[in-house]
Amino acid sequence: MSVIIIAAIFIVGFILQIRLMQSPKTALLGNRIGAAFMGAAIIYTIIAYGGMGNASLWLWLVIGGFAGVSLGHVVKMIQMPQMVGMLNGFGGVASALVAIAGSSLFVSGASWYLWLTASLALSVGVLTFTGSMVAAMKLQGIISGKPVNLDESGKLQQILLLIAAVLVLLSTFITGIYTVWVILLIVIAAVYGVIMALRVGGADMPVVISLLNSFSGVAASITGFAVEDPLLVGVGAVVGVSGLILTRIMCRAMNRSLSAVLTGMTTVSNSKKAENLTHVSNSLEEVHEKKTRGTDMGKIINLSKKVIIVPGYGMAVAQAQGKVKDLIDCMEKAGKQVKIGIHPVAGRMPGHMNVLLAEVGIDYDKLYDMDTINPEFENTDLTIVIGACDVVNPSANTAEGTPIYGMPILEVEKSKNVIVCNLDEKPGYSGVENTLYSMENVITIWGNASETVPGISALIGKSSSPTGRRDEKVDEDLPSIISKAKKVIIVPGYGMAVAQAQGKVKDLIDCMEKAGKQV
Repeated sequence: MSVIIIAAIFIVGFILQIRLMQSPKTALLGNRIGAAFMGAAIIYTIIAYGGMGNASLWLWLVIGGFAGVSLGHVVKMIQMPQMVGMLNGFGGVASALVAIAGSSLFVSGASWYLWLTASLALSVGVLTFTGSMVAAMKLQGIISGKPVNLDESGKLQQILLLIAAVLVLLSTFITGIYTVWVILLIVIAAVYGVIMALRVGGADMPVVISLLNSFSGVAASITGFAVEDPLLVGVGAVVGVSGLILTRIMCRAMNRSLSAVLTGMTTVSNSKKAENLTHVSNSLEEVHEKKTRGTDMGKIINLSKKVIIVPGYGMAVAQAQGKVKDLIDCMEKAGKQVKIGIHPVAGRMPGHMNVLLAEVGIDYDKLYDMDTINPEFENTDLTIVIGACDVVNPSANTAEGTPIYGMPILEVEKSKNVIVCNLDEKPGYSGVENTLYSMENVITIWGNASETVPGISALIGKSSSPTGRRDEKVDEDLPSIISKAKKVIIVPGYGMAVAQAQGKVKDLIDCMEKAGKQV
């Protein structure tokens, strides 16, 4: 009974950790509490199993701890999804190894449920490991992020599941083929995990990361039954359930079922998909030919009072979150109200974008989720999209048969004015052309966000066409000219004094110096 009580105390501690991590203000405390309880749980387990005097055990604990601390310091925040994927995989393979080791010690006549749970833990653990490794390699770019369907009809996966189910059942009463049983289950689960992860595209990776996180917890919980450890059962269950809840939230945010994500299913045939993509592409080409390129961006920026910034994964790739922070500071100094709209799948895993922005000191109070921010776009003077494509693509409402059809998006097109700072006009992970770029209220600036965003900051407090006339060529290249400039001279005159603009000049100097320019 004492073991159950101790396990319950640890489980309550981990639930408290999750509760505290729901708020940015208490997340750090929650993380520390979770780490403390995990450390205590490890020590308790070592004592309970009589391992205090085992030198090799302590050696591996030191090696593992050193590796964890080293990775935590070396891995960049943008690489965190890959690291989380790997950690999910390590959790899965750890459960598989414990299941193998534990079942190898079963005495003759061991209960059937011990063999059953050991088989299930081995299968789920290995599947989690191979699926997580493939997901991590996709995120890192080691292999293509595009869906790779090795089993188009799904029959191979069905056959693998059937064989695995038969083996699991056989393991409960035929224990004389232990080695064969282990090897076959490892091979089947490993192949299944690879096929499952390969067929999922980069746009759906947040869902896969959440699902594999859940699988690692499920594997640990089942392993707890196999080795009769209530603490492992409970802690694994907490991870498994929270991962499943998060997976469901992500699926709802994308308006897709989990089965559709895992199988790459779309709503209509491929021919219909191709027809829609062609139509979208042709529409974009027609409007790009007609669109005026000499829009007075400086005037739009300076007249805007309410501004929403929408960051995407492209911002993270460009490492431009610091430049976004500078832009926000410049706008707020100019008296503008700035909010940040975050799509649930803006990063490569849930909450990734929030952490990237917090890393550079952007206040959490400025971050708004999709449901909260969408009603505000209609009354917003200016929306600035930085490195986001699929999550702001209006085609999600019209292009049937495409991977993003039906996915809720940030409705930035409803703003009075929109500035898009993306690397280029190529489609995002979904492969769907973005019709936002062609709209009349949208200005597009192509280039690396770390260079283009400072150009916008430099326009604050400065109108590029005070007389109503402009040189279209200069106006089009102005952000590029400003962002590329390293040495800048500002020449104030009496007109500045008449306009009482010296404070604005100070803001301009601050923005430029933050961007690394000599002023």
